[in-house]
Amino acid sequence: MIEQDTVKLLRECDAGIKMGVSSIDEVLPKVSDKEFEKKLTKCKEEHEKLDRELQSLLDEFHDDGKEPNPMAKGMSWIKTNMMLAMNESDKVIADLMTDGCNMGVKSLNKYLNEYKAADEVSKDITKRLINLEEKLTVDIRKYL
Repeated sequence: MIEQDTVKLLRECDAGIKMGVSSIDEVLPKVSDKEFEKKLTKCKEEHEKLDRELQSLLDEFHDDGKEPNPMAKGMSWIKTNMMLAMNESDKVIADLMTDGCNMGVKSLNKYLNEYKAADEVSKDITKRLINLEEKLTVDIRKYL
């Protein structure tokens, strides 16, 4: 049970990191404020650093990880592009990123509760990912 919950939790983190990095990549070229751009870039780098750690753990379990849900990714892409087509501003980008981070935090907390038997290392990675998402929402509030 421990190994099964551990792998499932790591897979969800993998999908979450991929979704976060993809979302940042999508909006980064449209950001006008240099400080905002730096915050997003730093957050992306932290996600990628955590992802490398996560991938080595998944490799230990001989698991390929998990891609984000195609429907969720598609809906995110549509929402982002529609909102930015109407108003391409840092305010809209901050709003979109805040919504995405909040959804990620909610999902990751749900998985932490669901996969209680996961090992402490995978729970720690999940908590660090949650903290990254929460920190970004705080860091970009001034752009809302």
